[in-house]
Amino acid sequence: MMESSLPDLEAILLVGGQGTRLRPLTLGTPKPLLPTAGVPFLAHQLARARSFGVRRIVFATSYKASMFEPAFGDGAAFGLSLSYMTEETPLGTGGAIRNAAEALTAGPSDPVLVLNGDILSGHDIGEQVRLHRARQAAVTLHLTEVDDPSRFGCVPTDDDGRVTAFLEKTPEPVTNRINAGCYVFTRSVIDSIPKDEVVSVERQTFPGLIEAGELVLGYATRTYWLDVGTPAAFVQGSRDLVLGRLDSPAVPGPAGEFLTLPGAVVAPTAKVEGGTTVGARAVVEAGAIVTGSVLSDDCVIEAGAEVTDSVLGKGARVCAGTVVRGAVIGDGAVVGPGNELQDGVRVWPGIELPERALRYSSDV
Repeated sequence: MMESSLPDLEAILLVGGQGTRLRPLTLGTPKPLLPTAGVPFLAHQLARARSFGVRRIVFATSYKASMFEPAFGDGAAFGLSLSYMTEETPLGTGGAIRNAAEALTAGPSDPVLVLNGDILSGHDIGEQVRLHRARQAAVTLHLTEVDDPSRFGCVPTDDDGRVTAFLEKTPEPVTNRINAGCYVFTRSVIDSIPKDEVVSVERQTFPGLIEAGELVLGYATRTYWLDVGTPAAFVQGSRDLVLGRLDSPAVPGPAGEFLTLPGAVVAPTAKVEGGTTVGARAVVEAGAIVTGSVLSDDCVIEAGAEVTDSVLGKGARVCAGTVVRGAVIGDGAVVGPGNELQDGVRVWPGIELPERALRYSSDV
């Protein structure tokens, strides 16, 4: 793809959410900064935007707003110019976009890319912007086709690609196309959103534009797409990036079964696979098996422990002979020997589970 394909395109990155579905990981770290395939989640979005020619990005922050600038600074390391706009009180998606737009330099008829801070997508952003420009749309939404649209609101379009409605979740969806959370706005449309008010683009702005006869376009693809809002999806996103199922210029190593960060130690008899990330200075001891998991910095997986499809926060420890499956272990938590943690369990930061405190099977 040519670097110059979208010269001077500006973007707004929505990162204000609290990430409640990912607790306890998000108690100390906002979701967009959680380590994903070895780097903060947003690093993948920044690198992808940069690869399509975006040069300037405004962060729309709210929850733990002060943590973003220390993480990314002025953006020079990414070849980007970054600025930060904070909402004192959360303003919804529309209000956040309107607030962040104060920092844009784009003119009224210029396109502005808007990205959600919790989506991994392999679609062609350049193509979406070109469609938007060619048709002179008010907004062009990326739509993704999913196998089970009943879990999402769906977005029907006519033969011409024009969005005809925004439908809430329903057991009988009329289309398998859903809002994929990446928009191209014409700048003047953003400026028409009321300032300092709570506004939802999905429930107010987009339906309002359709009603007013403005052109709202759908750009539909079947490329890789994932909302990383739940622990299972978060682990899957990291895993897919490590395995190379989704290309990201930000992954700090070649695609493969696992990724180790500097200072990590994996014993020769340990088995680490399935797209696992082993964080900086983390230790995986002899005979341990780690599959498809995210081990944050300074974690310890003791001898013979098994960790599958799980996320471990910074400095967490899984003791010898313990089995952890589909779990979230908070920062600094210790899971004592002989425990058995199953799908969906969440251990809060700093908690120490004594030996054999939790079991699912009856064997001794």
